[in-house]
Amino acid sequence: MPRTALTREEVLEAAASLVKQHGPGALTMRKLAAELGTAVTSIYWHVGNRESLLDALVERTVQEMGAIRPVGRTPAQRIVSVARRLRRELRERPHLIAMVHERGLTERMFLPAQQALVHEVHAAGLRGARAAEAVRAVQFQVVGFVLVERNRERSPVQSPGEQELWDTRTAEHDPALARALARPADPEKLFTASARALVSALLAPARHTVR
Repeated sequence: MPRTALTREEVLEAAASLVKQHGPGALTMRKLAAELGTAVTSIYWHVGNRESLLDALVERTVQEMGAIRPVGRTPAQRIVSVARRLRRELRERPHLIAMVHERGLTERMFLPAQQALVHEVHAAGLRGARAAEAVRAVQFQVVGFVLVERNRERSPVQSPGEQELWDTRTAEHDPALARALARPADPEKLFTASARALVSALLAPARHTVR
């Protein structure tokens, strides 16, 4: 017997789960109704047609991405925390992020995270062009890292692989380096290390350099 008590938020949550797992092409009103144990008419009543449902999912994703908040004792720690959270959010919902992008809402989606970064680079003493450069550098680092991760995950099995390519000779007679590079990369650890190094350089006192 179809359930009667159903909320719009439950519909959106179930729809988002289907899209996360299988992509927007797998989201049909019938499948969503079956997932919720209700009638298709009930789905239409709560969210309208499929296009309206997709629009609602996009708006929901934008709002959720805006909930990123920095944590840490120093501006540098808080900036890294924003970067790490942003990476996780982008990785957890690639199909939904793609839908946001297709609707031309990517910049609005990133705005809250950028504003959080602005607050922290100001707290670190940066202003004007240097502050803008720091904010964009962190954002580009996150997005670029996620794209590289996805590319590696989707690549065919490599032959020869890293474990076969790295030895004492290719590592310039550094056996510890060869062993480390032959092991699979730890993306979380690597991202955190790169984000910390980037933020440390961005927040360092300005030096007069020749460009």
